[in-house]
Amino acid sequence: MEISDEFLTNDEPDRRRCPRWPRDVKARIVAETLVDGATVNGVARRYGLRPNHLSEWRRQAREGKLVLPNLDEVVFAPLAIAEPQVSRPMPSEAPSALETIDLIKGDVTVRVSATTSVQRIAELAAAL
Repeated sequence: MEISDEFLTNDEPDRRRCPRWPRDVKARIVAETLVDGATVNGVARRYGLRPNHLSEWRRQAREGKLVLPNLDEVVFAPLAIAEPQVSRPMPSEAPSALETIDLIKGDVTVRVSATTSVQRIAELAAAL
């Protein structure tokens, strides 16, 4: 009678391994899930991925760990905010209550007083 033992090891050369996806390819695949009408399952199936892997990549993108490409060729205008220089009004000049700053994005307009702090304006601009 012959006795033999077999053990599974990770050193086998033909062992199947998960492919390593480059970050730019991951980002492009995640960006495809953000297109109107696309689903995580559909995109995952197209690339031979498990949907949970793609969902993990989407989480990384939300946390800023994966930078997505610009699929729509959207261009952002730079925003520069500087603290206004304070000048004392002349005695004959009364400050106007109508002085405002408009923050506009698409159809949304946020109107704030000209005396609003730069920090608050930056917060509002980021929220838009």
